[in-house]
Amino acid sequence: MKPVERGIVLICQAVMWITTAVIFFILCANTVLRYSTGASLQWAAELPELLFPWMVMAGIVLGAAHGSHITTSFLMDTVPAPVRRIVALLVWLAVCGLYGLLAWSTWQMLPIVHDEASPVLGVPGSVTYGCVMVGMLMLSILALQSAWHVLRPAAMAAHPEHQPVSIT
Repeated sequence: MKPVERGIVLICQAVMWITTAVIFFILCANTVLRYSTGASLQWAAELPELLFPWMVMAGIVLGAAHGSHITTSFLMDTVPAPVRRIVALLVWLAVCGLYGLLAWSTWQMLPIVHDEASPVLGVPGSVTYGCVMVGMLMLSILALQSAWHVLRPAAMAAHPEHQPVSIT
């Protein structure tokens, strides 16, 4: 695994573990409190709602880094290797550009959604949109890295574990 990809994977794994553990703990504690006392914590429903998008986006990026997303490669398998390489490079650059555009567009929306706050905790809406922006930026970096490795087939042949990630 390449250093950039390894860093992204480690960050996403940490986000997945932390958000899952916090959500689980809050939901369990609130359930026990509700059944034992009849009361519940006001913020116990809101915090998991705020953490869930971070967990989902980390999972999306991890799926891309591990090549776990659905792909259709039957057309690419029918063309000669030089054509496949050119098409792969163009596709990875397009994917990088599109994810970059989504990240930039989300960045532009952050000031707009910042004024929307969650009812109990008062967390700005930009926190949730920020996870989308960070995720799209990570996906863009992974796609750019894959495009770079398409350009360097000798390095890929020497290190088969360095195959481009599958984001399609």
